[in-house]
Amino acid sequence: MTVPTITLNDQTTIPQLGFGVFQVPPEETAETVQTALKVGYRHLDTAQMYGNEEGVGQGIAASGIAREELYVTTKLNNNNHRPDDVRRSFDESFERLGLEYVDLFLIHWPLPTRYDGDFVSTWKAMIELKEDGRLRSVGVSNFHDEHLAQIIDATGVLPVVNQIEAHPYLANDEVRAASHERGITVEAWSPIAQGKVMDDDVIQGIAERYGKTPSQVTLRWHIERGDVVFPKSMREERMRENFEIFDFQLSPDEVEAIRRLDQGEEGRIGPNPERMDWIPS
Repeated sequence: MTVPTITLNDQTTIPQLGFGVFQVPPEETAETVQTALKVGYRHLDTAQMYGNEEGVGQGIAASGIAREELYVTTKLNNNNHRPDDVRRSFDESFERLGLEYVDLFLIHWPLPTRYDGDFVSTWKAMIELKEDGRLRSVGVSNFHDEHLAQIIDATGVLPVVNQIEAHPYLANDEVRAASHERGITVEAWSPIAQGKVMDDDVIQGIAERYGKTPSQVTLRWHIERGDVVFPKSMREERMRENFEIFDFQLSPDEVEAIRRLDQGEEGRIGPNPERMDWIPS
């Protein structure tokens, strides 16, 4: 199956479906990535925080797939926000991945209560990383509109993506709309609400009509909303299931029915970006 691509605001393109390695143990990452690539995934999402960048690079190297066929994202850890640490930690990520270049580097969290509320200098350092050709694009993760406004007003440079928690129980439409209005593509993390959608009556009913699973229906919902998604599984069977979402299409009424499952803040699984202030020791 051909995965659709989205053209970002810097005119690079990103596959709309990818494979995430959050919580994949480092010692199992290389094999897991090889399996995902065998299934057909060409977009891989990791982070400094996950501790498995090296395994991602090893999996890519073992696959034999040409670098230009892949899209690889990593993210800045919360303890690396100071400009010197941005540069140092990217160098380390680059070495661990072992690639000729990285497609996308994100600020993982804005941390508005840390670093004296200064994530603008972090963003400036991220932008500078593109100068030597090792990094194609820069973006952010978990940024609300006020966070986006600060970095854009200070630099005039738009993030290419904003990766946020989004799923049927936290549609996060306000943040999605704020990003879209600025020309920023939205990536949805935890797209199936860590499996909670599997038991939802509305989603199960739609899945039965199409002969699909609730997970497939939910991922298709994200695709039709224009989100980039990267579900994670360590089982090849589930990887294949998540990949097989391009042979059916939801009706507008079905898309809206799933959107109405939104529980707002009560549906949130991860931290609220306004209060997230964890820094690894």
